[in-house]
Parts: sequence; C-alpha cells; structure tokens
Amino acid sequence: MSIEVDVIDVPKLTKLDFVSDQMVKWCPGCGDHAILSSFQKVLPELGYDKEDIVVVSGIGCSSRFPYYVKTYGFHGIHGRAAALATGIKITSPELNVWMVSGDGDSLAIGGNHFIHLLRRNLDINLMLFNNRIYGLTKGQYSPTTPTGKVTKTSPQGTIEHPFNIGELAIGSQGTFFARAVDTNPKMMTKVMLEAGKHKGTSLIEFLQNCVIFYNKAHGLITSRETKEENQILLEHGQPMIFGKGKDKGIVLRGTELKVVKLGENGITEDDILVHNASLEDPGIHVMLAKMQPPEFPVALGVIRSVSHSTYERRLEEIIEEERESQPIKCVDDLLNSGKTWEI
Repeated sequence: MSIEVDVIDVPKLTKLDFVSDQMVKWCPGCGDHAILSSFQKVLPELGYDKEDIVVVSGIGCSSRFPYYVKTYGFHGIHGRAAALATGIKITSPELNVWMVSGDGDSLAIGGNHFIHLLRRNLDINLMLFNNRIYGLTKGQYSPTTPTGKVTKTSPQGTIEHPFNIGELAIGSQGTFFARAVDTNPKMMTKVMLEAGKHKGTSLIEFLQNCVIFYNKAHGLITSRETKEENQILLEHGQPMIFGKGKDKGIVLRGTELKVVKLGENGITEDDILVHNASLEDPGIHVMLAKMQPPEFPVALGVIRSVSHSTYERRLEEIIEEERESQPIKCVDDLLNSGKTWEI
C-alpha cells in the first residue's frame, strides 16, 4: 500500500521578509541606511528561519538596528550587548545571533565585554559601525577618534591615541575580522555572508559616515577621487594589488610590509604578497589591519578567518560529560541522595 504525501513548497525568503514596519529614524545620508539594506539582503542567503535569528544591540545610532529588521531583537543598555548576546547564544546555541554596536558602545563602556567576547569565540556575529565619533549624544570624541580632532569634548583637539579595531580584535584572540566601507554595498554583503558562515565570533568593522558630527571621517578611503589609491580589497589566495591602474602591490620585506609599483626595479606580480586569511599566526593579519594612508592603503575584505572551537560547543560537551558521570539524573535522585531518614 502506497501513501501519497503532498509536498509543500516553502517559499524562499527575500530581503522584503526582513524589512520591519518601523520608520527608520537615521539622518538622511547616514551610512547606517546602506548597512541595514545590505544586511536585509544577506539574511535570506544564510538559510535560517526568521524565528531563529536574533539581533542584539546596546546604545547608539547603530543600536536602533533591531527595530528595523523583522526578526527577534533585543535593545540593551550601553556597552552590554555582548553580555546579552552571550547569554542568548549559550542558552539557545541553535540561534543565529547578530550583535550591532558602535565604536563608543563597544570600545569605551563596553570595551571589556568586547575583548572577552572575541577571546571566548562564541558563534556570534558582531557588526561594529565605526564613524569615529559619538553620534547619538551629539559629537563627543570616541576611542577611534584621530588624535588632534576637535570635538564637543576636545575643543583643543583630542590628545588620546585611537584604537585600531582590527589590531585590538586580533590581539584579543579574534578568529574572524573583516572591514568594509558603507559606500560599497557589494563589499558589505560579501563580508556579511562570510561572517555569517564562520563558526566563532566574527567581527566586521564598517567604516561608516556620520554626516552631522563627523562628515567624511573616512573621506580619503571612500571618496571617488582618492579611494582607488587608498584602499585595497583583500581576497583569500589572491595577490595584494591595488591602485587606479592596478599597478601597485604589497610585499613583505623582512618583518615589514612595503608598497611597490609593478614594473619598477623588476617587480612583477609574482613578487606580490598573496593574501592568506587562514594563517594561524596573526602577525601578517595585524600588519594588514594597521595599514593606513598615506603610506599604505586601508585593507578591506576578510583579513582574518581561522577555525577554532567555539565556547558554546565546548560548554555543551562539558555539561554532557558531567551528566554522564554524575549519579544524580533528576530532582528525585537529588532529594533521595545523601543521608535520609523517616519520621
């Protein structure tokens, strides 16, 4: 006897399925709009049900993100998004967790949570919007503001040394670091997709523009006139070539990176350093993350992606090991254990 079963075609999710009914309240021209659009485009490609995706944020302009994505979301308090995301992932490891934060939220009040999230390597995706300023609270300098920048809280120019997010992340034992600019949606969707596939804490630094309090903060890297000379898009297994005419490259001389020009002094493409994002030793990755104009182009794309065990997987293994080895299997076993007597 054969039984016929009707196969139900489940429609494939699209970007529109992840657009919420909330009015987006970012300033016109803010880079957050482009990041949001790219994120909504990537989510259907990851293969998760909407009910299995959670977006967590702290405080800041970027932290309004959960309202604008039609998934589960949690808008937390300043600097504590990493703690919330950690709790969610540990209790429900099957969920696809995305944490959204800014350079102030993650690197100032949330700095300790940030480094330990990366060190533990939970399977969480962190999108960090770096506009080099506090935007929501109206223009104070942040941990990534360049030295000398005049702001509301540094009228004579800040005297602090800024963090390099990639250097900090890799130094915190980060297993995945990528960087993208808010003016290139194709690049953003590509690194988001790679981050979503990575097993471990994936960090994407978005060089994002605040049109009100620090317009053109990344102008050298993003402007049409200068971007080709000041950015290099890294691809695993490909030589590090850049420039308007694709005539420049990065080489390793001793323990330092150098910019060379193809054709000069006998330099050919064979001399150019080939990008290897999966190198276990982070030395080259740190040097790439630190590159800045005018001496170097800024490295974009996936800079580091290595495979390590995740925190929640190891935690599950420990719990299971303890369950197997312990005589107490349920509450009844607990209540009847030890010394008992009847009255």
